[in-house]
Amino acid sequence: MAFVNIGKETEQVEFEETTAELKAGVISVASILNKHGSGDLYFGVKNNGDVIGQDISSSTIRDVSQAIRSNVKPPVYPVIEEQQYDGRHVVHVKFEGRHRPYLAYGLPRIRVGDEDVQMDQEMYHEMLKERENRTDSWETKLSKYKIEDIDTKVFDRYLRQAKSAGRIAFDTNSPREVMAKLGLVVGDVLINAGAALFVNSGINELQYARFATDERLTINDMKRDTGPILTLVDNAVVYVANAMEWRVEIDGNVERREHPEIPVDAIREAVINAFAHRIIESMQAVDVAVYKSYVDITSPGKFPDSVTPEQFITEPLTPIRRNPMITRTLYYSKDMESFATGLKRIHKACADTGVKVEFLKREYAFTVRFYRHCGEGWEKEDNIQRDAGSLVYKRAKLKNLIRQNPKITREQMAVAMGMSLRSIQRLLKGMDDVYFTGGGRNGSWKIT
Repeated sequence: MAFVNIGKETEQVEFEETTAELKAGVISVASILNKHGSGDLYFGVKNNGDVIGQDISSSTIRDVSQAIRSNVKPPVYPVIEEQQYDGRHVVHVKFEGRHRPYLAYGLPRIRVGDEDVQMDQEMYHEMLKERENRTDSWETKLSKYKIEDIDTKVFDRYLRQAKSAGRIAFDTNSPREVMAKLGLVVGDVLINAGAALFVNSGINELQYARFATDERLTINDMKRDTGPILTLVDNAVVYVANAMEWRVEIDGNVERREHPEIPVDAIREAVINAFAHRIIESMQAVDVAVYKSYVDITSPGKFPDSVTPEQFITEPLTPIRRNPMITRTLYYSKDMESFATGLKRIHKACADTGVKVEFLKREYAFTVRFYRHCGEGWEKEDNIQRDAGSLVYKRAKLKNLIRQNPKITREQMAVAMGMSLRSIQRLLKGMDDVYFTGGGRNGSWKIT
């Protein structure tokens, strides 16, 4: 009889053939918690993912529970259950923890690929310092919001994106069930992390402004928004994209090529990191400021004293998460990654286009500063036009509509954009990175 295969071992999934390998499984629990904060352990599965099953007695679940509780410190309280695959029985252990570093049998280890390696002293002490400095824990406290307060458009978009990324595989689309699986609800009440992500409330605030010079004296434009994190991230990116200049190259082809002063992907990365890593309970806004010579994106919350931003670019450091539940949830939708690579991606995107970027540690905040007019091609005037951004703004706004609702119709786009249907069709025709896949009601828009 062929074996059912449930996938491969990963940095968050460990397979053991039987509970005779219980000690190895317990070590993997601590290692995975130190790297990712959550994971899954299976007994009765070969390393290649083949389910071979094992005998499960009345004491098996209890033995696994006691081994983890007794030998992982600080203690964790996993969900342990018996599962069946084609008649073969396995033990599934689902675990999560926020209080790293974790020790297994007295030693700190960390997950590397599908292996558990001993942690070096420096990393261990950094994790200890992070744990000691935690302001525990705004994220997990109950909010004043309930399941029915969720912004369904934001939630639906998030769930589609997370499933498309392959990082969650929930069969359900129910907000109640999904939020429970994500650990963002207690009964009908959202915890603060869930409310920050999915409720249109005042928990998150974005302040954005344009200044005539490099000082906060003459204000050309200023506004404030509140809402779910992902909505405000989109708003901030569109605002900066519309405020900065775009270089248009004319090279004889029918299609012209547009290049922003600052890579849009780098701006989005900086904004989403500003929201996800801020001290939310301070009730201070994320600040986006467009000056004559640079753009600042500032997050309220001090950068860790023990490291520099440059170390996250040049060294393989473990992430330091101020809001681990929010960052984990955004990881599932691929809005964030979990390996402390945000600053590295910003730096690379800017280096690839010749844009100068600085990371500024302030006493009570952290700022990413992008310099304007310094990238490749901005010094040359041949075959270049300066575009104030109207076309770019329309394209950015249209992409924002698609992100919010991938099944949006062209007619709905026209209404939302205040444009004619023919103008919308022309706009879409000029966007090589936007396309429609499928047919009829089952089709949807994709952004590459």
